[in-house]
Amino acid sequence: MAPSRALRRRKRRKRKRKLLVALLMIMTLTVAGYTAVEYINGKQNAEGKSSANAEDTLEKEKSEYAKEWNGTDNGDGKTNVLLLGSDQRENEEARTDTIMIAQYEPGEQSAKLVSLMRDTYVKIPGHGYNKINAAFAIGGPELMRKTIKENFGVEMEYFAVVDFDGFTEIVDTIAPNGLEIDVEKDMYYQDSTGIIDLEEGTQKLSGKELLGYARFRKDQEGDYGRVRRQQQVISRLKEELISLNGVLKAPRLIGTVQPYMDMNIGTGKTLSLGKDFLLNPVEDIEKLRIPTDENVWNERKEYPIGLVLAHDEEKTKETIQEFLK
Repeated sequence: MAPSRALRRRKRRKRKRKLLVALLMIMTLTVAGYTAVEYINGKQNAEGKSSANAEDTLEKEKSEYAKEWNGTDNGDGKTNVLLLGSDQRENEEARTDTIMIAQYEPGEQSAKLVSLMRDTYVKIPGHGYNKINAAFAIGGPELMRKTIKENFGVEMEYFAVVDFDGFTEIVDTIAPNGLEIDVEKDMYYQDSTGIIDLEEGTQKLSGKELLGYARFRKDQEGDYGRVRRQQQVISRLKEELISLNGVLKAPRLIGTVQPYMDMNIGTGKTLSLGKDFLLNPVEDIEKLRIPTDENVWNERKEYPIGLVLAHDEEKTKETIQEFLK
């Protein structure tokens, strides 16, 4: 009798294990299917909004940038990404107003962001001293990587160049009804790229409005205010991404930004980093702006360089090294 009961118990446990495995397989396939569908839908939607000419230009830039990039992984468990916001208008060379070093360490649930002000006076390898944003105009992400390594001793593993259309798509995908942000003052400015017209107060901004907020610099703060707002926007996007709503939209977001983003991070690595970020959410992003308030002064250089942000180069290097450890 006893052996018969033991046999029945073993059979019941075996059936339960089989049921559990089946349920896990169904859940895995469902998640994989949902991820694939959302990714494809996001990519198709974004490609539908891109002109053929813009796509041709982007593909050309992708092959050049990726081919020249020589960033390496030093195996320290941290991922360093060079983030560049590109503003390329018709018949003009590509330029960048946004230069950031993003560092993510999944094991420590740590994320850090260093914003390099575009007028920072640095030595560009092979080209002498100039504003740091000139490195991108002269030699793209690779020359910017070399410039950062020579001046600050930081090795970059990956790069990501996002154009402004891509930024608006990111925001509108994550928050189709707008991303809530506290606009600290009335902002109005008009140029050839469009109009920035925002009122003071907490409100939900569309991707285009949030881009204007992040780029605005026509006040007493100038570029300092712009860098501060850029970091503020990055933090808000992070908060939205790790919310349940953001997690569900992550696959579509990855597909959406691809036509607007030039990077050497493969889809597999992107999904891996995204998984780590969502499973090990970072409570807060540590931020640093270079040059720092206590190590900067204005200097005017000969034409065509003009007014620059000068600094004690060794102190700046020490500051970044200490921050990124």
